[in-house]
Amino acid sequence: MLADDGLIGPKMNSNANHKTRSLWLVGALHAFTHIYHVALLPLYLLMQRDFKFASVAQATALVTVQMVAYFLPSYAMGVLADRVSRKKLLGFGLLINALGYVGLAFAPNYICALAAVIVAGIGGSFYHPAATAMVARLYPVGTGRALGLIGIGASVGFFAGPIYSGWRATMLEPLLGAAAWRRPVLELGVLGVLAAILFAWLADDDQPGPLQTRAARVAEKLFPTPLLWVLFLAGSLAFSLRDFAGSAMGSLGSLFLQQAHGYDARHAGLALSGIFLASAVSNPLFGHLSDHGRKRWTASVLLIAVVLVAVFPHVPAGWAIPLFLAYGFFFMSSYPMVEAALMQSVPDGVRGRVFGLFITIGGLLGNLSHWVVGLAVLRMGESAHQPVSYFTLYGILAGMILFSLLGLPCLHAIRKREHLDEPPDPASR
Repeated sequence: MLADDGLIGPKMNSNANHKTRSLWLVGALHAFTHIYHVALLPLYLLMQRDFKFASVAQATALVTVQMVAYFLPSYAMGVLADRVSRKKLLGFGLLINALGYVGLAFAPNYICALAAVIVAGIGGSFYHPAATAMVARLYPVGTGRALGLIGIGASVGFFAGPIYSGWRATMLEPLLGAAAWRRPVLELGVLGVLAAILFAWLADDDQPGPLQTRAARVAEKLFPTPLLWVLFLAGSLAFSLRDFAGSAMGSLGSLFLQQAHGYDARHAGLALSGIFLASAVSNPLFGHLSDHGRKRWTASVLLIAVVLVAVFPHVPAGWAIPLFLAYGFFFMSSYPMVEAALMQSVPDGVRGRVFGLFITIGGLLGNLSHWVVGLAVLRMGESAHQPVSYFTLYGILAGMILFSLLGLPCLHAIRKREHLDEPPDPASR
């Protein structure tokens, strides 16, 4: 009767429209967040020449510094995500991220470049704690599928970043020389500023709730027992191995293809973008499948990724793009599944802080990889031009992904001990 009178139906439709609108806008911001993570990968050798670095390790260190600045404030951003408007956090974060890239494009020296990537990293740190907690709250049922859908944004960003920057820099190199890397960095920064303004205009405000509710959430402990803390830290450290390997596949892949197989920046960017292209399909696909078997599907995609990483340096240069496509299809889909498992392992009131701490631990350790692989390739000397020199490195990365599977039983144990095994109330859909 109430529905016939129009008292329930319009409200339900409005709520559904709000959820859908929020999901796609958050997905669009996800794209920009990850464009800025990978756009520099094909530009290392140009940056080395432009700044007159003694080695390529100084160029790869810029990405490591950016990612440290991205992950270090994550817990603080998680606290904010549990207290204030998530819309404001997301929009303001993208603006800072984009301005950091604009500053990088004009950096006259290495110190200024470091300052710019730190600003960009801090801006990017606003995104994941706020966005993941928001989506998990909007979609208590089908959380994996919802996170998989916003993962399409990450796929677009990861794909567009290296392919655009590599293509644009190669096109401009005859005119600008080694400084050609600056133009795509500037253009991506300006585009991000415009996107932040558009998001602030279009997005619905996400209020943090009544003061009493916020106070209760802030007072709620992340984990009530030492055992839960141990399980959480063990799971975070395990998945940091996956993050290290995943980040290393980008930086090491760029150096491997350009030095051992003679790719230029444009073709290296094209090959790297293959990692992320197929994940636009696999993220929502496996995210949805995992809602009916989280551990099974997550373990399956990571085991396949182990094999693909191990064989990568053994195949001919022409196989790089197909292999990157296959690797990205499986490996990248693990992220929304693990995030869904984490969010469903803890109460809603602490999700922002828990996720912020999770990516602080995993991200800081995992993203040392850019600097580490730069040093490893530097130590190869002239042998860096031979594919056989990379066999051991890729084998180590495959082993890291394999050991990251130890994080799955940790998250499952947290969920059981937090008594969150019961399915959500269908009325909360």
